[in-house]
Amino acid sequence: MSVRRLLATGTAALLGALALAAPASAASGPASSLAASVTTVSAGRIGAFAGAVIGLVGLVVAWRAVARPAGRLGVATGPLGAWLALAAGVAAVVLGGVVAATAAGGLGTGNGLGGAYVALIVGLAATALGGRAVSRSRRHAG
Repeated sequence: MSVRRLLATGTAALLGALALAAPASAASGPASSLAASVTTVSAGRIGAFAGAVIGLVGLVVAWRAVARPAGRLGVATGPLGAWLALAAGVAAVVLGGVVAATAAGGLGTGNGLGGAYVALIVGLAATALGGRAVSRSRRHAG
């Protein structure tokens, strides 16, 4: 799967999730809970989802750079894939950290805290594998 197709699929999934999400219903009476509905799309959820997708793209690019050094994004053809993966991993960690730091409630409250943790983990994995790819590209070039 090419990076272009992967990015297009991620964008289409994000837009589809936003378009198909039902608007939040108004709280009715004292029996309503503090947790958000499953279909409620909050800024925290969007940020966490974006961070997780960016981290996943970085992880895939880093894996391809390490596993296939002679490929288009591989370390034998230059450090483009390695640096792209490293940048995507760092961006996912930063976005996940911002969402986790600004979430007002715990897990299950609709603030995107669970997704922020996923973005942090996937971003750290992409950063680590991207760093390995960068070191391999420097070793291969030298």
